[in-house]
Amino acid sequence: MNQTISVKLAFGVVIFSVLSSLIIASIIAAAGTVQPNEHSQNTYNYIALFVGQGFMIIPLLLFLISRKEPILHSLRIKLISTPILISAICISMGLIPIVDEMDRILSFIFGTEEELAQLTDILIIDYSFTGLLLSVTIVVLAPLGEEILFRGFLQKKLEESWQDITRAVLVTSLFFAFIHMNPVWIIQIYLLGVILGYLAWKTGSILTSLVLHSLNNGAALILTNYSESINAYYLWNNHVSPLFLVIAICSLSFGFYNLNKLVRE
Repeated sequence: MNQTISVKLAFGVVIFSVLSSLIIASIIAAAGTVQPNEHSQNTYNYIALFVGQGFMIIPLLLFLISRKEPILHSLRIKLISTPILISAICISMGLIPIVDEMDRILSFIFGTEEELAQLTDILIIDYSFTGLLLSVTIVVLAPLGEEILFRGFLQKKLEESWQDITRAVLVTSLFFAFIHMNPVWIIQIYLLGVILGYLAWKTGSILTSLVLHSLNNGAALILTNYSESINAYYLWNNHVSPLFLVIAICSLSFGFYNLNKLVRE
């Protein structure tokens, strides 16, 4: 039987995986600084983001392989039924406008509208190649790597070690928010992490949290790049339209109700 992975070791593996991905991304981005024009530099930045996010789970996988751990079981990778998938989509579609409105309210309260605008500039697609890289990175690689690392590995190990689901979810979410190093979005990231953790634990699969994570990132990409055509219907006085918020609350409530009915403890 394989030795139990301690909490300290689990945190160490996650930290090493994140740092490794940051180092590799930084090296590629640094190579872009010697390019003659901004266009080439931006391409290197997008490649750096793509490679860095893709590499994030490599140290974790090598660690599990070295210990002869069952990969799928260790990372909570399990197929989900269609009804559970529909519930996850409903939760996601309900949560996206609510989180967006939270962004707007908090940025107004703390006076971070300018910082928020600068952050969203990163998501702007300027031509086809970077658009493909950015879309794959933001919608696929980043959610997949982070869900495997945090909800699949770290949270699962904390649940097993502490025998306290709530504590495991809250601590994992706090660590998840911290590694994003983004004070403007830290509250939203933390709350999103809590829901992601709940979904992964409730269904026993990171596929449900992956659905939410990918749809949330994809929505941010779409809202940033197509705001001119969307905002006329989506916004009201620079806030999410009350109609969209009501629909979102209904979708969120139905999703959680249906999920809890489908998955009994």
